[in-house]
Amino acid sequence: MKRPFFVLIIIFLASGCSQNTSIFDLPESQGVSSDRLDRIDSYLNKVVKENQTPGAVALIRRNNKIIYNKAFGYSDVENKIKYSTNDIFRIGSMTKAVTSLAILILWEEGKFNLDDPIEKYIPEFKNLKILTDFNETDSTYLSKPANNKISIRHLLTHTSGIGYGLVDKDPHFKKLYQKHGIIDLFTTDSINIKSNVKKLAQLPLHHEPGEAFTYGESLDVLGYFIEIISQKSLDVFFKERIFDPLEMKDTYFYLPTTHQDRLVPVQTKKDGFWTKYQGDFYDTNYPKKGAQTFLSGGAGLSSTTADYSNFLQMFLNKGSYNGKQILGKKTAELVYINQNGHIPDSFHEYGSSIGLVFGLTSEKVHALGGKGSKGTFYWGGYFNTYFFADPVEELIGIIYMQTQGDNSFLVSNKFKSLVFHSLIN
Repeated sequence: MKRPFFVLIIIFLASGCSQNTSIFDLPESQGVSSDRLDRIDSYLNKVVKENQTPGAVALIRRNNKIIYNKAFGYSDVENKIKYSTNDIFRIGSMTKAVTSLAILILWEEGKFNLDDPIEKYIPEFKNLKILTDFNETDSTYLSKPANNKISIRHLLTHTSGIGYGLVDKDPHFKKLYQKHGIIDLFTTDSINIKSNVKKLAQLPLHHEPGEAFTYGESLDVLGYFIEIISQKSLDVFFKERIFDPLEMKDTYFYLPTTHQDRLVPVQTKKDGFWTKYQGDFYDTNYPKKGAQTFLSGGAGLSSTTADYSNFLQMFLNKGSYNGKQILGKKTAELVYINQNGHIPDSFHEYGSSIGLVFGLTSEKVHALGGKGSKGTFYWGGYFNTYFFADPVEELIGIIYMQTQGDNSFLVSNKFKSLVFHSLIN
């Protein structure tokens, strides 16, 4: 007899405390089984108990209603601090989708064409070269002139040929970027994206632009491009055109003092125990301390699960959110169309195509099961944050961990399957 009354109280409180349309709702009212969601609880409690991960925060949203938002385990195992659904995480490469959205917003305003060469706006990208030989002794190299130009579309779809330095799979580019002072990830030093991109433009590419897939700093280049086109710093443009309209109140490049105590530490496993990660080529004090001048369009944001679910919901809503039209309908539809015919086999585990904003699930991958409908989009971040959104099922799943040097991504994959298994209508 108590359960209906309790549920009414929860719904009432949620309605009164939020102006967001994503009122917390009962799973069954949105075609999701509560019993099957319990399997997610059991699984995440199990992996925490078995020390596979220190913990996680997971959110599920269906039909624009948050039906699941829970925290498991410890954000700081050493000090026994538990995860909270209000925690802020470094989302790494999940930043790329935000930068891509900013590009589409400016494109709709007629500021450029997607197939414009980037050298039109950043002249340093003229006279491109492709790496042909590398000297391991002194990091000198040989190159040849590129035949193609890098377009904005190439940068959006990871086909520019630009590498990723210290996290690049090619050790030559790791040494090359390090020698020339290219910043890949988080830094507390006094560096800006303008100087970083201009240095990057002078270095050779992996391959001819448009002819292969290479994960790299393409979205960092686009971050600087956004500053050029908009005449605003990247953080200001994001806030005015994306974060404020989407009610993303906890998403920043650099956290204000009011939010800093909610940022969780990065953890790594050492001798079988979870401990705070000290970092090797980036500063773990990011995004709280230091010069706070480096605005990475490829990996710089921190956010919450709830904030990022608003961002994803806008795409499921065909470009709108709470009555605000962020993208036009046809542009939002374009997001679901493959733009990249050069995806390597290693990428097929997660999907088989790349759109202008996200990775996309193909019919072939959909048929494998547990990956969502065709067109389900997804991405992840360096510290094991992950999301997916299924436009057919109007379903969003987000799981945040904050780990390094472990296999927490396996937890994300299982979570995704369990979410899809929970659908009953």
